[in-house]
Amino acid sequence: MDAVAVNAADDGAPGRAGYRRSAGSPRGEARRRELLERVSDDLAVNGLVDFSLRRAARAAGTTHKVLLYHFDGADDLLAQAIFQLRERRIGNALAAIAAGPDGQSLAQRVRAIWPALLGEESRVLDQAIGLTMYDPARYGRLGRGASQQYLPTLLSICPPQWPGPRKLEVAEMILATLRGFLIDWLTSGNATGVEAGFEALARALEREEAAGT
Repeated sequence: MDAVAVNAADDGAPGRAGYRRSAGSPRGEARRRELLERVSDDLAVNGLVDFSLRRAARAAGTTHKVLLYHFDGADDLLAQAIFQLRERRIGNALAAIAAGPDGQSLAQRVRAIWPALLGEESRVLDQAIGLTMYDPARYGRLGRGASQQYLPTLLSICPPQWPGPRKLEVAEMILATLRGFLIDWLTSGNATGVEAGFEALARALEREEAAGT
């Protein structure tokens, strides 16, 4: 793999290492969440390049054996950390909307969430999508989970009077378009072009909402 290399040599896959899984007690769950938070922080800063269970253990301040007590190997840990980072991004986006005035239009809400999408976790989340395309058999879970996480939030910011099918169409359009803008922004560095495209999307959403009133 050229851009992203996930080290599977110490992934501790179930059936290989034989470590006991966490029993799911409140104390064990709290510890699992703490470790996951630390690994997620490391991924947000350093990305997926050369990610491994041992690197994750160093970031979490523990050993790879402890991680294997709480997670089913490197792939499971990675998937859960990526899920966590998406949840952060969604929380930041919703907070940005909530900070605005009441009665915002759909275009205004999308404008509010755009800066949140460019946060610290942006690079690693797009790397995860690339990893899905590189090896869908192994990493398909990373890509499938993205839409499942993002769509409910995008549906929730659509005008409440719209019927369900229309909300879904527009939410899917917003998701696909913003993904494209993010990848273009990260790979080309053409911020001016991306901002121009984003404003075109916002104007299209204004027209769409006006047509439905």
